[in-house]
Amino acid sequence: MTHQKHRLGRHFLLSLLFAASLLISLAFEPLIIRPSNFAVVAHTRSAEEWMQQGYDRYQAGNVVEAIADWQKALSQYQADRNLEQAATALENVARAYQILGQTREELQSWEQAGLLYRQMGNGLRLGRVIAEQAQAFSRAGQYSRAILILCADSRETTNCRPESALGVIRSLPQPDLIGEVAALGSLGDAYRLRGEADRAIFYLNQGLDKARTLQQPIYLISMLNSLGNAHSSLAQLNFRRALSARQIEEERDAVEFEFRARENNEKALNYLQESLILAQENGDRPGTLRALMSALPAYSRSPEGEEWTSSLEQAISIADGLPSSQEKVYALIDLAKFVQLLDSSSTQVSDRQCLNQTSNLQAEALLQQAIASAQEIRNRRAESFALGELGHLYECQLDSERALELTRQAQLAADQELEARDSLYLWQWQLGRIFKSQNQLQEAISAYEESLATLEALRKDILTANQDIQFDFQETVEPIYRELVELRLERETPSTVIRVPNPAQQTNQGDISLALNTLDNLKLAELQNYFGNDCVLTALNPIDVNFADNAGQTAVFNTVILDDRVAVILSIPKRESNGQEQTLQKYEWVQDQSGNFVNPDKLVTAINEYRKGLERFRDSIPGAPLGGYDPTLAAQVYDWLIRPFESLLLENEIKTLVFVQDGIFRSVPMTSLHDGSTFLIEKYAIAVTPSINLTNLDRADRNRLRALAVGLTESATVEGDSFAALRYVASELQAVQHLLPRSVALQDQEFTLQRFQQALAAESYPIIHIATHGKFSADADGTFLVMGYSPDEPSQKLTLNVLDDVIRQMSSRSPLELLVLSACQTATGDDRAALGLAGIAAQAGAKRVLASLWSVNDQATTELVTQFYQGLSDPNLTKAQVLQAAQKALIQSEEYAHPAFWSAFVLIGNWL
Repeated sequence: MTHQKHRLGRHFLLSLLFAASLLISLAFEPLIIRPSNFAVVAHTRSAEEWMQQGYDRYQAGNVVEAIADWQKALSQYQADRNLEQAATALENVARAYQILGQTREELQSWEQAGLLYRQMGNGLRLGRVIAEQAQAFSRAGQYSRAILILCADSRETTNCRPESALGVIRSLPQPDLIGEVAALGSLGDAYRLRGEADRAIFYLNQGLDKARTLQQPIYLISMLNSLGNAHSSLAQLNFRRALSARQIEEERDAVEFEFRARENNEKALNYLQESLILAQENGDRPGTLRALMSALPAYSRSPEGEEWTSSLEQAISIADGLPSSQEKVYALIDLAKFVQLLDSSSTQVSDRQCLNQTSNLQAEALLQQAIASAQEIRNRRAESFALGELGHLYECQLDSERALELTRQAQLAADQELEARDSLYLWQWQLGRIFKSQNQLQEAISAYEESLATLEALRKDILTANQDIQFDFQETVEPIYRELVELRLERETPSTVIRVPNPAQQTNQGDISLALNTLDNLKLAELQNYFGNDCVLTALNPIDVNFADNAGQTAVFNTVILDDRVAVILSIPKRESNGQEQTLQKYEWVQDQSGNFVNPDKLVTAINEYRKGLERFRDSIPGAPLGGYDPTLAAQVYDWLIRPFESLLLENEIKTLVFVQDGIFRSVPMTSLHDGSTFLIEKYAIAVTPSINLTNLDRADRNRLRALAVGLTESATVEGDSFAALRYVASELQAVQHLLPRSVALQDQEFTLQRFQQALAAESYPIIHIATHGKFSADADGTFLVMGYSPDEPSQKLTLNVLDDVIRQMSSRSPLELLVLSACQTATGDDRAALGLAGIAAQAGAKRVLASLWSVNDQATTELVTQFYQGLSDPNLTKAQVLQAAQKALIQSEEYAHPAFWSAFVLIGNWL
C-alpha cells in the first residue's frame, strides 16, 4: 500500500458497519462454557459428550455444527430437568448465533436462558444474561429496547428498573463488578448508537472507573474502546455542525463547534491508543482490530496522517488472520472503503459517493474476502452488505454488467431474511442508478420506487433517528427522492402546459403528478426526521375534488433542488364551467439569461445575498422609493421562479400563490420578489406550506375569536445566547386584547411553562399569540422560544416538542386555528432551521402559523400584527389576503416601506 498525503479536515459521512457493531465485549469467563463433571443421572453422560463435541467444533471454527451439538445436549438437559446445565447450553448456543449474526435466534436463546436463571433464583447469571440480551438488541438496531432492559429509558432519572440488568446486578447480596462493568458498557454503547453520545459518555465513565479496579484487561480494553467511539461520534457531529455554521456565515458558532470537535477527537484518540496498547500487550487480536478500526475516522480528522495509514495497514493484516464472523465481514467492508479513500481527493465522503473511479484491486480483494466469510457463516445480512459494496465498487468503475449482477445478488440476500431487510433499500437504489446509467429509465424508476417503498416500511427506525445522527438522512435517504423526481421530470417536456384530470382520482397519473407525489413524501420524511416524530406528522389532505372549491384562484409552486439544476413546478387546480375538475401543470428548469441551467451553488449564493439585503434595516430611507431598498437580487429571483409562469397566472386570474419550498428557498420570503415595478405581495396573496398533504384546508370559524397572548419584554440569556429586550411587546399584547375581546395575556414573569400550561388547560383558545424571541436551528433540540424568568422555573427555554405537547392537550378539545410567533429568527442560508419553522404548523397541530423569518423592529411588528388582527373579522378575505393587506399597508407607509420591516412575516399552512 503506497502512502498518500493525508488530507486534514476530511468529513466522514460513511455508515461504517464495523463501528456500529463495536459493542462492549462481555466475554464472561469462560466465553463458551466447557462441560465439567456433573452428577450422573439418565442421559447426563451423553449430554456431556455433546457439550464437549460442540466445544471442540466451536474452537475449530465449525460454529454451525457446534450449535447442533449443543442443542442436542440442551434437549437432554431439559428432559432431565437439569435447569442449570440447560441454561449453560443455551448461553453457548446464543453466543454461537452471535458469531453467525443470527440475531433473532440469539435473542430467543438469551430469553430462554434468562427464564431458567430467574426460575432458579440465580441473580448473578440472570443479570449478565439480560446484559447480553441487550447487546443483541443493539446489534439488531433496537437501541431503545436495549436501554430499557439494561436500566431505564428515561431522561428524568438515572435510577434503574428493578427487573433491568443493572437493577438485578446491583441488588445482589455480593457485588458483581464484572456484570456491572459489562452492563454499563452495553448501556453506553446503546446510547451512542442511538445518537446520544453525551449520555453514553456519562455511563461509560462510570464503567471505566470500575473496570480499572478489575484484574481482567479484556473489560478495560472494551470500555476504553467504547469511550473512544463515543467521543469520536461527538467529534464528527461537531465537525458537521461547524461546516453547516460556516456555510451560513455564522463564524462564531463555527469556531466553537470546531473547538468542541477537536477536543473530542483528541479524547477519542487517547482512549483508543490506551485500548490498543492493552490489547496488543495481552495478545487480544479482536480487541486490537477494534481499536485500530475505531481510530481510523478520528485519525482522518487530525494531523497524524501517517498514523492513519499505519493503522489501516495493521487493521487489514489482523482482519485477514481472524476466523470468519459477522464482525470480520463488517471490518473488511469498512476497510475496503478506507482503502479507496487513500486515492480520493474528496474532503467530504458519503456512502453512495464514488470514492474512486479507477480500479482498486486491494478494495476488490477485501470485499471478495468479506463475501466468502459471510457465506461461510451463512450470514445473509452481512453477505448482502458485502455483495452490495462490491457492486457499488464496479458501479463507480462504470462496469455496469458486473455491478448489476452483484447488486441483484445483494438484493436477493437482503430479501431472504427479515433481519437483512434494513439494507434492501440501498441495493434497490443502487439498481436504479445502474439502470439510469444504461438509459433504461423505466427500469430505473421502478427500482427507485421499490427503494422508497422499502424505506416506508423502515421509516420509524431510519427517518426518526435521534437528532445527533440525522445528518445521515441527507446523505442516504434524501437523494433517492430527488433522483426519482429528476427521472420523472426528464420524461416530460419543460415549458409545456399539461391539463391533468383530478390527479388524486387517476390510476395512471402523469410524470409531473407522480414527481409531485414523490416531493410531498420527501417533505413528510424531512419533517419526521427533523422533529424525530413518526406518529404526529401524517398526510392529512391530499389534493382532491374539494381543493378547487376551497382554494379557487390559487396556484401552487413547488421547487426542487437537484445535483446540477433546479426545477420549479406550477400547479393550478380549477373547476371548469362544465363542473369537471382538472389541474394545469407546467415545469421549468431555472435558467440564466443565456438559457443555461443555473447551478445550485450559484443559486444558493444568490438566495443568501437576497436574504441579507432584506434584513438591512439601516438601508431604510424614509420617503425614498421602496424605502431605499435595492431590488436587483429580488428581481433576479423573480425572473428565475415567477416570470416563466406569468402568462399562465394572468390567464387563470390567480389571486393567491402557495409555495411548497425546497432547501434554501425555505429561508427566504417570496413576498418581496420584484418584477421591476412592484413587489410580488402587491399582486398576490402569498402563503407557504411544508406539504399540501399536511395542510388542513378547512375554513376557520371567525365567530368569537379570542387569543391567549403571551410575551416577553425583558432581555434574556438562554444557553449562552443573548436576546435583547422587546420594548413594544407590551403594546402588541394590549393590541391583541383590544382587537380580540375576551383574550388573556401573560407577560414576562407570568409567561412561564407552568402558567402557560395552566391557561391552556383551563380554557380553549382558537388563537395562541407568542411575542418573544425564537431561535430556529438545524435540529429540533436547538430550536426554542424564550419564556419569562421565574425563580420557581429558572429555565426560559421552550422547545418545539414541549410546545407541541402543551398545545395538543388543548387542541384535542378544540382546534387551534392560528399560532402567531412574532419575533422568531432563522439564520441566513440555514434551510434546516427554516424547515423547523415551516413544520411547526403540522408539528403543533395548528391549522396555520404566522411567523417571522428574522427579528423585526418590534414597533413595526406591532403595527403589522394590529393590521392583521383587524382584518381577521372580514369574512370575505382569506388569511393570506388579510396578511397581504397588512403588508401592503406597511409598504405604503413612509416609515416601514423597506421589506426588512414586513417581508419577514410568512403565513404557513392553511391560507384560507
